[in-house]
Amino acid sequence: MAHEVLCLRPQADFLRAGVPAPDSLNVSYRMPDDPQLAAHVKAARALVIPAVGGKIPGALFAGSEVKLVQVTGAGVDRLDEPAMKGLGIPVANVPGGSNGAVAEYAVTTALVLLRRFAWADAEIRNANYVSFRGRMVADNLPGLEGLTVGVVGLGTVGMAVAEAFHRFGSLIVYHDPGTPDAAAAARIGARALPLDDLLKEADVVTLHVPLLPQTRGLINARRIAMMKPGAVLINAARGGVVHEAALAAHLNSGHLAGAAVDVYSVEPPDVDNPLLALNDEGARRVLFTPHIAGVTRQASATLFRAAWANVERVLVRGEQPLNRVY
Repeated sequence: MAHEVLCLRPQADFLRAGVPAPDSLNVSYRMPDDPQLAAHVKAARALVIPAVGGKIPGALFAGSEVKLVQVTGAGVDRLDEPAMKGLGIPVANVPGGSNGAVAEYAVTTALVLLRRFAWADAEIRNANYVSFRGRMVADNLPGLEGLTVGVVGLGTVGMAVAEAFHRFGSLIVYHDPGTPDAAAAARIGARALPLDDLLKEADVVTLHVPLLPQTRGLINARRIAMMKPGAVLINAARGGVVHEAALAAHLNSGHLAGAAVDVYSVEPPDVDNPLLALNDEGARRVLFTPHIAGVTRQASATLFRAAWANVERVLVRGEQPLNRVY
């Protein structure tokens, strides 16, 4: 007997990664803006959703027979937590599936910004080879070896990022108010610091925290001002963690060497987002990507396999879900 599953991402995503739905599941693929979405949810016993996208109201699940909402990634902020808890519907994610991809993103963007690779490319295209090369040499640009990297959020993703920078010879400091893996941190010589101290000390600050009430606006104007002149900020967490107008101001002033921005307070970013209105040099100091830090062919395959397996676990075998978030 096939079990009914509603999936809010295209079937092509799974086929492209080589991870089709298992035969034990009868999967209906719909888009979140489907006008019949409420009826589809009522007919489903499990819902599979991507981590990125618009909010999914809890009222959609009222009176449904849904036994599991499975996210094909780590973030669960699309869902209405109080409503889901009130309805008693388990929500599970796939933690750690994108670790390697995010670590690659963080190291790559840090190097691109610190060594001004993208900026140099633009200057050469504008026939400024000689003058910009001279500026790069005179500014004595750093690589990663010996730099201090501050990791904000030392969960599974943050630890993978810390280990990647450590392999390049960076010194690791971290801030995590939770209970990080102290033994893993010790193996790479990582030191715990209060957030403000980390910001003052780090040459590269990379963010890996969920968007929660206590992390919204965590990196605000006061804290960005604390960062070392010439430091780099990498946000591959959630857009609301960083105050975008404050970041824009510090890029325009040249206080920061650069910022890698993969996530935005509104996605896609509004045309009036201050990061899209930087001055000439400020614009050269930022690297934009469209929320793809954790998206690679390998990461997608890992995430999809784990998601389908968890749905089978609940619907086919009648077991409790793994990685239940709430």
